[in-house]
Amino acid sequence: MLYELLYPLHTTYSFFNVFRYITFRTIYAAVTALVISFLIGQQVIDVLRRYQLGQQIREDVPKSHMDKSGTPTLGGLMILLIILVSTLLWADLNNRYLWLVVLTTMGFGLIGFWDDYIKCVRKNAQGLRPRYKLGLQIVVAAFAAFMLYHSPAYSTILSVPFFKKFTPDLGMFYIPFAIFVIVGASNAVNLTDGLDGLAIGPITVTAMSYVVVAYVTGHKIFSEYLQIPYIDGAGELSVFLGSVVGASLGFLWFNTYPATLFMGDVGSLPLGGALGTVAVVSKHELLLALVGGIFVIEALSVVFQVVSFKSRGKRVFLMAPIHHHFELKGWQEPKIVVRFWILSIVLALLSLSTLKLR
Repeated sequence: MLYELLYPLHTTYSFFNVFRYITFRTIYAAVTALVISFLIGQQVIDVLRRYQLGQQIREDVPKSHMDKSGTPTLGGLMILLIILVSTLLWADLNNRYLWLVVLTTMGFGLIGFWDDYIKCVRKNAQGLRPRYKLGLQIVVAAFAAFMLYHSPAYSTILSVPFFKKFTPDLGMFYIPFAIFVIVGASNAVNLTDGLDGLAIGPITVTAMSYVVVAYVTGHKIFSEYLQIPYIDGAGELSVFLGSVVGASLGFLWFNTYPATLFMGDVGSLPLGGALGTVAVVSKHELLLALVGGIFVIEALSVVFQVVSFKSRGKRVFLMAPIHHHFELKGWQEPKIVVRFWILSIVLALLSLSTLKLR
């Protein structure tokens, strides 16, 4: 909005030329989102408390989590609203990839809201039935995948980290692959959201990493230099991701231990879906598994636990996802969270190095 309104004035006032630069708008999208979070965060908490929209604790979690019952949830609504407002203010609204990511994110947000509505309003801690939730996620992800597949000049070639010449063309199989990446990212983030600040930290780190990825992918000179796919218009996603970073940091202010606000599925599902969609649009799908390694570890811990128990009758971990395993091993919650953050930062740095190491 500001780009359309103010950039045309650069012919008269040279100062407005700064709105041309994606880097400038990305920074201020993040700052705007952060400031709005600080301004409305406490009011959101007060409203959620007034209407008693608190967390419903499942029975299959460590007993220490029972103290969290009633903590205001649905904080994801605040995150989504802030991301949307900040993106609309600072992004180029004529960009088709931007709208695709925004619509996909909001689609996952609706699914998460339905799930949280069942938990918080109907007081059913199980939420939306898994098959319904997964089915709706696949529908939203399929929309994004089909739109990209039929987008002019969009390639179905897969970029593989560390390999310069190994670029398989998936053809029509790119559609189910893209669906898997988007839905997988959404559910992996959702599984990680189990401790105060645990999910939002890696979300922030991953979003910051893809700010760089999206920018260089959409920059013809940089993409040619790094020998990565050039996607015309993908750089504008950096502004969206800047909004995600700012909104995530603002939410972390209230979600840090001991949390006074939870994001709920209305936050974790769309944030994961957004990261997955950006990874697909920027043609760095496989890189997401490395950047978001924490999410992968959490998801795989659940898979291994279920497979092991059903096949052998034995558990691999004391409890899954794996952060609960460390809780039962005696690690304090803040220690688990901070150590996972450290690992997330290390993985992000390693991931960004792959842009050059090819």
